[in-house]
Amino acid sequence: MRDQLKVMSTLAVELALKTVLLPAWQTESRQVAVDWNPTGVLIDRVRNGERGDVLIAIDEPIENLVEAGILRAGSVRPIARASFGLGTRSGMAMPDISTPERFKQALLSARSIAYSQTGASGIHFRHVLERLGIAEAVNAKATIIHAGFTADQVIAGEADLAVQQISELMSIDGIDVVGPFPDPYQKHTDFSAAIFAEACSPEAAEDFLDHLSNGKAAAIYSRTGLLPRHQVAA
Repeated sequence: MRDQLKVMSTLAVELALKTVLLPAWQTESRQVAVDWNPTGVLIDRVRNGERGDVLIAIDEPIENLVEAGILRAGSVRPIARASFGLGTRSGMAMPDISTPERFKQALLSARSIAYSQTGASGIHFRHVLERLGIAEAVNAKATIIHAGFTADQVIAGEADLAVQQISELMSIDGIDVVGPFPDPYQKHTDFSAAIFAEACSPEAAEDFLDHLSNGKAAAIYSRTGLLPRHQVAA
């Protein structure tokens, strides 16, 4: 049995886990190694044969991996819901994105907008640009990264605005959240955790999922830009 729990996790819950949940787990003499990446990257690696003890990712691919027998049936725990938003450098003027028209104007007015090629936020944002009819104009000056935190590009001066899950924007020091995408361009993303069928430490993995889905964890999700799943209406 491996002494260290191996977790493959989406970036959306990184702030909640790194600031409170992982330190609380590790103070109980249990160790965990986390591989942080967008869900798309994680799922590709799992499909190519990589395994761990726990996977934290978007619901739909989690369900698909359960059906494929890669994740253990009955182990799935709903964790949190994330929303897409825009971030900018702290101290900069905050554009008004409260309505669809103002949102569109803010996107067109930005010198450059950073978004992820492989993350759920970037995939959705490309569809939003098409719906708004401004894909060509925005992409001509966009800063597109393969994976990681888009707000880093704002800090580096490469972009004025960053597109990502609000919880991910909050992970970067020096970034203020402008706000969520306005309806009808918002899309909520639900995340769950599950145990690999071939987990080396299944009992520790079960305990870890308990740790991620209890009432204390829910309070941490709320403070880090996420909505605990038990607060989501059925």
